[in-house]
Amino acid sequence: MVEVVHYSVMKNEVVSFLKPDKPGQILVDATTGEGGHSEWFLRRYPDINVVCLDADEAIMEIAKKRLECFGSQVRFYNKWFNAFFRDYPSDLERPDRILFDLGISTFHYEKAERGFSFRKDEDLDMRLEKHLEISAADIVNNYPQKELADIIYEYGEERYSRRIAEAVVRYRKNSRIRTTGEFAEIIWNAVPVSYRHGRIHPSTRTFQALRIAVNGELARLKEALEGALSVLNVGGRMGVISFHSLEDRIVKHFFRDMAKDCICPPETPICNCRGVKIVELITKKPVVPEAEEINDNLPSRSSKLRVIEKVNEL
Repeated sequence: MVEVVHYSVMKNEVVSFLKPDKPGQILVDATTGEGGHSEWFLRRYPDINVVCLDADEAIMEIAKKRLECFGSQVRFYNKWFNAFFRDYPSDLERPDRILFDLGISTFHYEKAERGFSFRKDEDLDMRLEKHLEISAADIVNNYPQKELADIIYEYGEERYSRRIAEAVVRYRKNSRIRTTGEFAEIIWNAVPVSYRHGRIHPSTRTFQALRIAVNGELARLKEALEGALSVLNVGGRMGVISFHSLEDRIVKHFFRDMAKDCICPPETPICNCRGVKIVELITKKPVVPEAEEINDNLPSRSSKLRVIEKVNEL
């Protein structure tokens, strides 16, 4: 029995929008994690083929065990999604469905022991892929104060970013920051007392910012969306589940740009781009979880699903 700790959000909604319309179609699960969404599709559509991607080798091993009963219907690639779509395998047919679930897996908070959670005292690492050169500890201990504050503000949307960065620099003059416990305590002492007991823990946004910076998540997402759309078959669909405003903004703007007939600058008096829309927006507004799902899995409350259908080649 495979131990699974992550809850895959909006499974019914995802299947509703991305269900295959022909036998033998290919779904790329670009963020497989423990394999929850992939299993959901495979059990409902016995002739679907699923390509599973994940940058984290440890979590992919869990997915492999979970999905081994589906045999040759599933192929695994231990790669970042932007790299996979940039160098799409020549022996693999183009996909008809692509899914991105951008949420960090519960596995990483509970089992990975890489410092993703401020609720556990672990090494301050946060690398989703072990071969990345820079860890969260490297950023916290070595980056200049202004650069550190900018990361916390831009990627975490943390209003006390400068106070936190100042406290970090002051602390590290005497001691290297090695664990999540140390770092969370620095943040706790840096923010106002009233902020410590708000809706979310005062470390939440800063930890998010560091994870995004360490793994280059936003830059990878921009590249991956374009690469995925380029390999998707015409008539195929792509869905993206995001969990915070930075991701959702990137997805929303990319989808809207690809849905435009004209891409000329607004000041151009006559269209000369000869543009054609690449996608249709299947979801005009993001789909959000039902109240019942939020009650069962509180972290799902921030999730948003956007879906497009490809109508022309890039």
